[in-house]
This record gives sequence, C-alpha cells and structure tokens, in this order.
Amino acid sequence: MKKGASFEQAYNAQAAVDSAHQVIVAQALTNQPPDAEHLPALVDRVAAHLEEVPGKLSADAGYFSAKNVHWLESVGVEPYLATGCQKHGEAPPKVRGRQPSGLTPKERMARKLATKRGKEVYRMRKAIVEPVFGQIKEARGIRALLRRGLKAAREEWALICATHNLLKLFRATAA
Repeated sequence: MKKGASFEQAYNAQAAVDSAHQVIVAQALTNQPPDAEHLPALVDRVAAHLEEVPGKLSADAGYFSAKNVHWLESVGVEPYLATGCQKHGEAPPKVRGRQPSGLTPKERMARKLATKRGKEVYRMRKAIVEPVFGQIKEARGIRALLRRGLKAAREEWALICATHNLLKLFRATAA
C-alpha cells in the first residue's frame, strides 16, 4: 500500500460487527487501500453468514461512495456512511425542512447524518466496531500480522477474528 512517496507491504483489514454483542460476523483482508470498493463484498458475507441483510449499516468516510449508497439501498440496507471528517469542535449545520431536490448522493448522506436519527445511529458506530479493533490491538497486543503473503495474512486475520469471537463467547458464559 502507498505510504507517502513509497510503498510498504501492508494489509487492509475489514470487519463487520454485530451491534448487540460486538461479535465479528464477517471479515476480509486485502492489500488494496480504498475501503469503499470492499463494502459490497463484506455486506454479502454478512448476508451469507446471517442469512439476511442487515437493516442498517454505519461506516466511516473511507467506505463512502455514491455507488455504495445506491447499492446498499437497492439490497434493503439503510446506509449511514460518513462523507468526510468534521473539524474538531465544529458543529454540523442544522437540518430543517424538506430535502431540496437535485442534491448529490454525498450531500443527501451528509444531510441524513445531520438529522437527530442520523446522529444517533452513526454515534453508535464508535461503541460497536471501534472497541473490537481496540480489543484486538491493545488488549491482545496484535498490532501487526506475523505471516507474510496475502493468503497467509488472510488466514491469520480470520484466526484473529475467530479468537475474538471465542473470547466473547467464553466471557459471556463464564459470567
């Protein structure tokens, strides 16, 4: 993946997390940096594992594209995708009245996220998926993959996700 003017061997890990129990329901690992192009495949994995598509999906700005918004809506998923970074301490503009016609998909999504419901749904993202990556990186100390090559790295990421779920299950039954 590109880092500055050079390239370094790195992987892009993806995880879809259940909102109720922070269980990883689908995972993927690629050597391609843009997250947006990996979203449909990840949602398809979720649907295959759960035998239904999720009702809502929230994701950071890396997953936003007009194509993804259209695709998610076409398969029955209500998207809440960030459209960019908000400056620290700066409040988003208030949303009032009907949605004007002629807005781009990005403007429509930004307007949707600025509503009370949009803020509530998107705010939950940091309590659903971010703790999972924090537990993997900080609590378990997994900050880099040990195996090399895309196939081996994918296997290792799948094992990391599986052990995360096993730890969740163990702690839930031990309590």
